[in-house]
Amino acid sequence: MLYGIAIGPLALNWIDPSYWSSNQMQFIQEYSRYCLAIELMIAGITLPKKYLFKEWQSMVMLLLPIMALMWLVSAAIIKFTFSLPFLQALTIGACVTPTDPVLANSILKGMFAETHVPLRLRNILAAESGANDGLGCPFLFLALFLMRLGGGNAIGAWFYVTWVYQVVLSVVIGRVAGYVGRKVLKYAKNTGWIEHELFLLSAISLALLLVGLCAILGTDDILCCFVAGNSFTWDDWYHVESEDTWLQQTINDILSMTFFMYFGATIPWAEYTSANFLSPWRISVAVVLIIILRHLPAIVALYRLVPAINNWKEALFAGWFGPIGVSAIFYAIETIKQIKDHDGSNAGIVAKIVYPIVCAVVFGSVIVHGITIPIVLMGKHIKTTISLNCFYPSGSSI
Repeated sequence: MLYGIAIGPLALNWIDPSYWSSNQMQFIQEYSRYCLAIELMIAGITLPKKYLFKEWQSMVMLLLPIMALMWLVSAAIIKFTFSLPFLQALTIGACVTPTDPVLANSILKGMFAETHVPLRLRNILAAESGANDGLGCPFLFLALFLMRLGGGNAIGAWFYVTWVYQVVLSVVIGRVAGYVGRKVLKYAKNTGWIEHELFLLSAISLALLLVGLCAILGTDDILCCFVAGNSFTWDDWYHVESEDTWLQQTINDILSMTFFMYFGATIPWAEYTSANFLSPWRISVAVVLIIILRHLPAIVALYRLVPAINNWKEALFAGWFGPIGVSAIFYAIETIKQIKDHDGSNAGIVAKIVYPIVCAVVFGSVIVHGITIPIVLMGKHIKTTISLNCFYPSGSSI
């Protein structure tokens, strides 16, 4: 991200992504859509056998009461920081509620996580970051429907359009697609109809297929890809066959690096000096409070109801590492698309400020969560060095 800022218009001006497309917002949204689809397919694949069924209680707690608290806390911070009506604050808060799978993957993989974080905890955090991205849609559309329709009409439309059509249909499509894809791929491999290289890419191909299908049907493609990934490896067969290749991790790294370089080059810096709504002090306060209060207090308060989290130390880790990233960008642009025809109302104000606010929160999350683990490792190294010097002073023999 910092490299993207350095080579972008703010600094060296080697690249200017605003010239790459006549509709930059649509370009960013589609870029983020495919990043999320592939990341969530891979997240679903990496979970253990029948994981969502075995950990249903933990998933229900993380995706309903805890996620709802995250939404309300984020909205409250935005309301009081930017002096917005609560309904408009709920809309922006819904964008930053989901935990981002792209950033979460870089925290839950690698030497530090494998050494210090139990596999059980890594799995539940990966599942949370995958599932709550797709379930960010109901929170966002509840606020949007209330703004546009109001009262009972909004609740009715929200139930039928969002929950029944978008969420439930997406889960069904993902479950069936993953099951059929697994059976067909297993048959193709057993009969020698597919080469190993293409076998490894089959999950990515399925993700791209589902994005297209869900776009045609108007359902939740993000949630569909996560469910399909988990269904694809429901019996652990594909996961076992592909786990030693590191292909998925390589694709994860490529997606995260390219997206955040692009994001760094497109942060709308000018917006933070040109409007009273987005003054630097408001932005800074909102970013700090959201990073600290959005995820951590809810997890720590309710971790005893989440069987996959065993103690308060694990709750602290799980609560702190709830990064905000690609999914927030995706939902911010979706918000703009949904309310672009209401420029004269409070909804119009939301359309103007939601993207700069979300970009600032993502920037802060990448910085804060990105440097946490290096600081922890540095602290462990310093502590070890001091302890050794105390026990074995310089010049003494060991």
